[in-house]
Amino acid sequence: MSKILLLGAGRMGGALATGWVSSGVEPSDIIIVDPAPGDAAKALINLGAAHYDKLTAANLSRVKSAVIAVKPQMFEAIAQATAQALPEDCTVISVMAGTSMKTLGAAFAPRNVVRAMPNTPAALGQGLTAIFAPSGEAAQKLATRLLSPSGVVITVDKEVLIDVITAVSGSGPAYIFHMVEALQAAALRAGLPEDLASIAARQTVIGAGALLEDSDKSATDLRVAVTSPNGTTQAGLEILMKNGGLPQLMRKTVMAAFDRAKELGD
Repeated sequence: MSKILLLGAGRMGGALATGWVSSGVEPSDIIIVDPAPGDAAKALINLGAAHYDKLTAANLSRVKSAVIAVKPQMFEAIAQATAQALPEDCTVISVMAGTSMKTLGAAFAPRNVVRAMPNTPAALGQGLTAIFAPSGEAAQKLATRLLSPSGVVITVDKEVLIDVITAVSGSGPAYIFHMVEALQAAALRAGLPEDLASIAARQTVIGAGALLEDSDKSATDLRVAVTSPNGTTQAGLEILMKNGGLPQLMRKTVMAAFDRAKELGD
């Protein structure tokens, strides 16, 4: 039986491995390498997943797929040892932000390499992961199978689009959280008590997300549907949309994150 290696078992790595088990992978078919695994990974180790503090070729001989989930700044220090330990027929899937295919290919050639960008809701199975798999259809299918338990998986045909996804979906949850902060602060300013302002802001975003998920209509259609002519919603939206408003601010936000993602990959 082939094995799956998880190199780096923090929150994201642990969430991915938990998804593998929920989709039918036996814990005993997972090898976790991390000197300090997170809680989710520890639970899988207790269920039978193998655990090592560091890589050696001896414990990876049956590994056919390896998911690299360490912090990007750690990669240079471990790349050579990882490449030496992995079998040459192993497919390598990187979920490290800002680590380019050029860097990954230089480290792991001649192995098939896939670059992926998940976001933090993957920990709840509600994430979005983009994959770039120039090695071919087999590598793409393998990456999709391993990453789909974390949520929706999409495939892009240009590596630069991974940086776009990073700016939109990878960083996007933080934009939404900041919007909740701003909505809560506005509610406080308008006179709502702090505890109620927090509940109102959080649940408004949670509920709107649920409506998006439940409907096949576009966000534009849903916005129009809840905006009565000359009503309170229209009054508020006129401020958000005035002189470019929120759309222009969001474009600038995404482009700043996109530019930084490209810099990290250089």
